[in-house]
Amino acid sequence: MSLTVLAASPGFHRRLESERGGGRVWDPASFLKQGLPMRRRIVTVAVVALACLTGWLVLTPAAADSPTVLVLDIHGPIRQLTADRIARGLDTAHADDVELVVIRLNSPGGLFDPTRLIVQDLLDSEVPVAAYVTPAGAYAGSAGTFIVAAANFAVMAPAANLGAVSPLEAAGDKVPGSQAHKVSQDMRAFIRGIAEVRGRNADALEDTVWNATAYSAHDAQRVGVIDLVASDLPALLDQLHGRQTTTASGSITVASSDATVRYLGPTILEHLIGILTMPEVVFVLFVTACLALLVEVLFPGLIIPSLLGVVALALAVLGFLNLPGSWLGVVFIVFAAALFYGETTVPGYGFFGAGGVLFLVLGGIFLFGDFFRPSDLPEPSFMVNPFVIAVMGGIALGIWVLFVRLARAGGGEAVGFQTAAEAALVGQKGVTLSDLRPSGRVRIGDKDWVATADPGVSIDRGEQVRVRAVYGEVLKVERA
Repeated sequence: MSLTVLAASPGFHRRLESERGGGRVWDPASFLKQGLPMRRRIVTVAVVALACLTGWLVLTPAAADSPTVLVLDIHGPIRQLTADRIARGLDTAHADDVELVVIRLNSPGGLFDPTRLIVQDLLDSEVPVAAYVTPAGAYAGSAGTFIVAAANFAVMAPAANLGAVSPLEAAGDKVPGSQAHKVSQDMRAFIRGIAEVRGRNADALEDTVWNATAYSAHDAQRVGVIDLVASDLPALLDQLHGRQTTTASGSITVASSDATVRYLGPTILEHLIGILTMPEVVFVLFVTACLALLVEVLFPGLIIPSLLGVVALALAVLGFLNLPGSWLGVVFIVFAAALFYGETTVPGYGFFGAGGVLFLVLGGIFLFGDFFRPSDLPEPSFMVNPFVIAVMGGIALGIWVLFVRLARAGGGEAVGFQTAAEAALVGQKGVTLSDLRPSGRVRIGDKDWVATADPGVSIDRGEQVRVRAVYGEVLKVERA
């Protein structure tokens, strides 16, 4: 409305008179100067809000219609943690109505029981699954071959390879005789059944078991072991778009072109379990638990060693149950702790301490791997790193020497571990029940004790001795 029209209107004059009656003079020019910016702000806010609402209404259906692809990365040996993670991924895909699950695989093989669980989950999945051996040069060996064969779509990157599922012993040698025939027959039937369900070349896959055959990416595609060769994930999704497959819920046509890619990484708990199930970590935890509990036995009443030992033992058992553990290794490590205890009761640089170090090393070597029967699948090495075994053996040796030196140099009193009852023994006199050369037995009051004298000192049976220090159940004595 122009200023001329506004001034000519009766309402304008009435408002002007009203403003004058109130003692104020209303200026039209001032009104326009103040009113227009405010109106512009209101109009601008309204336009922006309307645009956002329109965009949300337009884009939301498009986002809802956009297919989603869920990607899981599986690297390293196949174990129970791997099976749990794939199961979680398939459950998530089903709950979120995902179009396709892609398992990017690079594994030398793994344990048979988790592999069988993974195969069952893949065959029972209502969401199509593509097993993608990647990156270039990756390997799906042993257990990985079964996973690739069980997926709806088997894809490999250039220069990748799979196969070689021939059963081996824990040492890596072929299983001899009828036992190998029995294991191979089971594996052959298993992989042939998978191939028949997925429509792959059963004979070629069976050769990976019977003859330990391995295939490159292009050879595997040529003989019908895999479906596609794709250089990267976008190329894989483009090639799979429009393909049909059969899932547990029926026939599905994959719509993966221009799909939204969503990555499902490991949870914090899975990261933690992955660390705790490393063979080296399990070995260190188990040895720590044994040594900590040994300290508690030697010095009763200390809280920290007992708590540390219990926690370390619980974590070690968790890792041990998730790996192909050998009870022989456990027995060796426990026996090593028993020998260390024997060294504290009969002090001296002798058989018990040296035997404890030896059995600790043997326990680390035999802790993982089944040494009494062949594996159903050739397993990657789960042995503890020899460097870690050597370090823990050195630590145990150092602790053993420290214990012996404490026993000779003043026992618990030297490090502030002595209890009131032990302190009361210091200075008491008794008699030797055997020759001390330098260790033997003495009687103090009405109780018999294991005792040791200084190195090079011999005390004959029947001589009087005086207690100089107490080391757990061992007394440090001298001639009275």
